[in-house]
Amino acid sequence: MADSSENSRHAISLGPRIAASGGFDQLYREGMGLIEAVATYLDQEGREDSRLLPREAAFLYATESMRLTTRLMQIASWLLLQRAVNEGEISRENARTEKEKVQFSATPSERGGPGYDHLPVKLRDFIDLGDRLFDRVTQLDQLERGKMPEVPSGQVNGIADQFSRLHAAFKRTE
Repeated sequence: MADSSENSRHAISLGPRIAASGGFDQLYREGMGLIEAVATYLDQEGREDSRLLPREAAFLYATESMRLTTRLMQIASWLLLQRAVNEGEISRENARTEKEKVQFSATPSERGGPGYDHLPVKLRDFIDLGDRLFDRVTQLDQLERGKMPEVPSGQVNGIADQFSRLHAAFKRTE
């Protein structure tokens, strides 16, 4: 058996493997489906819903629908780039360069405030779904870049927890 000085240990980057997995296909379908559903809602039923709102809630509706649309377009850009990498249409390095242009600037913020409860339930549901999808995509993006995903305080990061367990398990065997 060779001693550890003869073995070169290399970290295996799991992010690109996860991003190229079947789980990505599910995320892609879910993301694109949500984008289509939100676009249809905002263009049809949402227009009618917004006309019935009190003034303060109507302003908030416009603001939140714009935030949601921006966030979903950023997600769509990321998903399309990742899909192109997975299908061999562009290199991982080219995608990384393009992904740098996709800044996740429309991060979910605290929800609520004056008028939020008056927003249509369907819009609030879409906002929640968009926030959860945004969190998943940004965590996958961080993993793909070789970083540990950031999770808001008070929330559990299942990925970080699993990595910690793996690290602890392998540390004991060294």
